[in-house]
Amino acid sequence: MNVPDLFQPLAFTRGPELKNRLLLAPLTNKQSNEDGTVSDHDIAWIGRCARDGYGMTMTCATNVQRAGKGFHGQLGIYDDRHVEGLARLAALIRAGGSVSSVQLHHSGARALGGVNGIPAGPSGDIADGARTLSTAEVEHLRDDFITAAQRADTAGFDGVELHGAFGHVLAQFLSPTLNTRTDPYGGTLEGRSRLIFEIIEGIRNACRPDFQLGLRLSTERFGLQVAEIRDVAAEAIHTGSIDYLDMALHDIDKTTDEDEFKGRTLLSLFTDLPRGNVKLGASGKVMSARKAAAALQTGCDFVMIGRAAILQPGFPKRVQHDHDHRSPELPVTQTHLEEAGLSPAFINYMREGWDDFVAPDTVLASK
Repeated sequence: MNVPDLFQPLAFTRGPELKNRLLLAPLTNKQSNEDGTVSDHDIAWIGRCARDGYGMTMTCATNVQRAGKGFHGQLGIYDDRHVEGLARLAALIRAGGSVSSVQLHHSGARALGGVNGIPAGPSGDIADGARTLSTAEVEHLRDDFITAAQRADTAGFDGVELHGAFGHVLAQFLSPTLNTRTDPYGGTLEGRSRLIFEIIEGIRNACRPDFQLGLRLSTERFGLQVAEIRDVAAEAIHTGSIDYLDMALHDIDKTTDEDEFKGRTLLSLFTDLPRGNVKLGASGKVMSARKAAAALQTGCDFVMIGRAAILQPGFPKRVQHDHDHRSPELPVTQTHLEEAGLSPAFINYMREGWDDFVAPDTVLASK
């Protein structure tokens, strides 16, 4: 695969075709209004990204329950009052010529305490002070994911992605370490993955037939086991109920130390799966045109662009016109990020949450 292959269209089983294989990753930015409604900064950011040339433009992680809020300034989709602002985002993405998606999220036991009451997850010992969700609460959580997808559908989005990665609630349920339940949502991998598959089935039944549905999974930390995540991915693909699988890797070239697969790249464990019509993509330090093309060479159908999207506007357009394009070296200055269109809150998040991303400078006040 060469760089021009990144600009071949990509069709899914459902919904619109992508104009290219470069997708905007769901990027935390902490810039929404505190009640979860869309802010002017959200409008500016999504508007910029929609014009950048991505085949799909995805929102940040958007919480499906008030109690699932993972950080201040998080975009919400847990109330009908959020739909109006979300519709503005969907319209901006459409006007920019990109396919639109909302990432559906819940932090579970990692949710903000105090603001939302006591955080709760599959088991109460995940984090200090967290409690265990009752079976009825798990079923309510499932239904709230489904209702959130319906809100995205109403707002005019082309689809949604389920956030099952990085130790948030769906990943907590998958983890044999973090999920010690004895009801139908715990125990075996079938029980621990039950919530994800019930949400997928519910969204398929509740939303329009051409509504796109993706699933994001990760393989590391939080007690996750690579072999089990591979089995979940294989089952999700086998059902045909998802349109794409999005593997969230810290580095697409990273190898695994787990004995069963030692020496193999994490990505190869998923590109080897029979996929039928389900498409596969990945993220993880893709910072250049050649690295993106290499991801296709390894067997991906598309590539999720994260840091490179933050660092410069128009990554897809830059790649299309310069097959040797590379993103700026890190760290970058605050001024660089301001000129790239990031809000003060977004820049502060990159400064505080990402090592060596922003050069030492005066900390901005969030606005």
